Amino acid sequence: MKERTLSIYLIGMLLFSIGIKAQDVTQWVNPFIGTGAVASSLSGNNYPGATVPFGMVQLSPDTRLAPNWGQASGYDHNDKVIVGFSHTRLSGTGVADLIDVLLMPTVGEVHTIAKENPESGNGYQSHFSHDQEKAFPGYYQVLLKDYDVNAELTATTHVGIHRYTYPKVNHAHLVLDLDHSAQKGDWDRRIIQSQIRVVDDSTVEGYRIITGWAKLRKVYFQIKFSKPIVSTLLISGDKQYNDGIVVNGTNLKAVFDFDTSDKEKLITKVALSPVSIKNAGLNMDKEVSGWNFDEFVNQAKIKWNNELSKIKVKGSTLQKEIFYTALYHTMVQPNTISDVNGEFMAPDYSTQRIPESETEYSTFSLWDTFRAAHPLYTLLQPERTVDFVNSMLRQYQYYGYLPIWQLWGQENYCMIGNHSIPVIVDAVLKEIPGIDKNKAYEAVLNSSIISHPNSSFDVWEKYGYIPENIQTQSVSITLEQSFDDWCVAQLAKKMGKLDDYQRFIKRSEFYRNLFNPVTKFFQPKDDKGYWIEPFDPYKYGANGGYPFTEGNAWQYFWSVQHQIPSLVKLIGGNKAFSQKLTQFFTSTKQSGKVNGNASGFIGQYAHGNEPSHHVAYLYDYVGEPWNTQKYVALIADSLYNNTSAGYAGNDDCGEMSAWYVFSAMGFYPVNPASGVYAIGTPLLDESIISLSGGKTFTIRAQHRTKRNIYIQSALLNGKPFHGSFITHQSMLNGGVLEFKMGEKPCKKY
Repeated sequence: MKERTLSIYLIGMLLFSIGIKAQDVTQWVNPFIGTGAVASSLSGNNYPGATVPFGMVQLSPDTRLAPNWGQASGYDHNDKVIVGFSHTRLSGTGVADLIDVLLMPTVGEVHTIAKENPESGNGYQSHFSHDQEKAFPGYYQVLLKDYDVNAELTATTHVGIHRYTYPKVNHAHLVLDLDHSAQKGDWDRRIIQSQIRVVDDSTVEGYRIITGWAKLRKVYFQIKFSKPIVSTLLISGDKQYNDGIVVNGTNLKAVFDFDTSDKEKLITKVALSPVSIKNAGLNMDKEVSGWNFDEFVNQAKIKWNNELSKIKVKGSTLQKEIFYTALYHTMVQPNTISDVNGEFMAPDYSTQRIPESETEYSTFSLWDTFRAAHPLYTLLQPERTVDFVNSMLRQYQYYGYLPIWQLWGQENYCMIGNHSIPVIVDAVLKEIPGIDKNKAYEAVLNSSIISHPNSSFDVWEKYGYIPENIQTQSVSITLEQSFDDWCVAQLAKKMGKLDDYQRFIKRSEFYRNLFNPVTKFFQPKDDKGYWIEPFDPYKYGANGGYPFTEGNAWQYFWSVQHQIPSLVKLIGGNKAFSQKLTQFFTSTKQSGKVNGNASGFIGQYAHGNEPSHHVAYLYDYVGEPWNTQKYVALIADSLYNNTSAGYAGNDDCGEMSAWYVFSAMGFYPVNPASGVYAIGTPLLDESIISLSGGKTFTIRAQHRTKRNIYIQSALLNGKPFHGSFITHQSMLNGGVLEFKMGEKPCKKY
């Protein structure tokens, strides 16, 4: 088996080296995009470190002692020091967690704590410069200036690999800090127990059990060194043990010394497991049996090329850099949470096992990613989508309902609605093989009738809406549950459950009960049916204490993705709907403090938060596709760039990136469970999507320039195409969609 794997690898490397200039799309990925904005604006919250597609390990520098929500990934491009390199993190989220098993190479005086104060000599942190920093998919490098140590990082699915080039010294230090993690918040982050054990002169093992956003996480590790340890210092709180063997406690650190007088590089391999130290060792043995760092870098690069090459595009260098970096960010998560033997920690903290051919995934930021990221996976990653869905179904077995926001295999109940439902329904309706439809339906149904946090279905069916005096965020919950119920109805219809279909299609229209025909907005009511006053459509809410979640009434008005034609009628027809859309994109009025998640404004449109993402495409529904083309081009050109401030807000596990990937190709899933895409304006000269069965779907834009954003005419497989929508199935059939672009709006094409 190992010989076969090696042969496949060598063949892949040969093919890769022969065609690297033509096929190496990783050259267009800039992992520094979205890693830090100027001033106080939001930007991506991404990280530049090493990972492989959907891997467990995300090995990257931390520039903060305790990363908070503003640097949830651990890295901020504006910071001046690096405090070390940790192995897990979140990408683009608004809450910090993970940040596990930190290593930091140093020389000179031994320090066992780090400080964000950039003065050297007061901690184990080090200055760094972006001029001496580099990254591409699967690789990161930086010079730690205070120690003259060159640090390089790469990764496999379960293992982080470090290569440190120290100066010529007899005692090169490597700090292991198990106390370092994301900043504790309302959830009271604290370490319950941890251990560091020196197994022999080249192996260290341990674990830590920690609470946080995920209520209890177990992280086991095995570390192997390419050089023997010369001496060891183990630390537990204020106690120190020279050449100790084992230490237990809640504030553990260690310093390992190595002889680098021969200038030989120190390679360190760190394998993780959520199950056991034994499994961490299995992960190590299976994935990184040797010490060839450059080989691991090339393996990671091949994996990224295989995934990123599923879409081949033509455009300017800038366009390709923004596009492929966005596509890269959609594949950083969800994350593998099972080990190479198929074992994983279940929500009840027991160890469960799936076949090694399958993968258990976690990090499901579903309130964000159901909109565009998961529809993108069904297009590019149908086989992996099966594992995503089956992972959600396994969580349902333990909780009795589907995940809402799942992290490290556990539910954290963040955000509203239950948007596993559209993800699963979409996958089943698209007939992706490998999903048990009966199990899927059972989970979807029970998740819509068994009350759980933010989903009180007894209240929902009693009142036909959520009363604000019973549950806060009531308008947003009403709108989002209406959409989820529509999804349940569609699956019930497919399964022949007609009574269920009637029940849920009725529930899917509950949004109507909060529409005020006087103000033309969705507004909160109390349990007596009275409008709650005063009402200000410009006023923002956060995540509680207000009827709207991370937005205002303007932004949530459009959250009826499942019944846009009915929403058009509700507002008074096409003309009234178009006028409201235009007011939405042009009104700059604000009331009070804007929610911190709202950014990237075009009028009331806030691209930095997800409820706005589909709105530019709604002009298609009222016969004004040129306005969709106008605003999609404006959003893409003004709110995405190739700098560290390249995103208008948190990337939210790839959702912000997925919007760009779809929109750059020229279409978007307004209703992400309908199998229908609204057409916008292609930003690229050509996009070729590789599909299952060896088929491709190509989108071409003739004469596309920064000014030529309007579609003049279109051909689908050589025949005139006049619509504003295209189906998922028609794409799967393969073909070519060609647009002729022009500078002026074309009202008939």
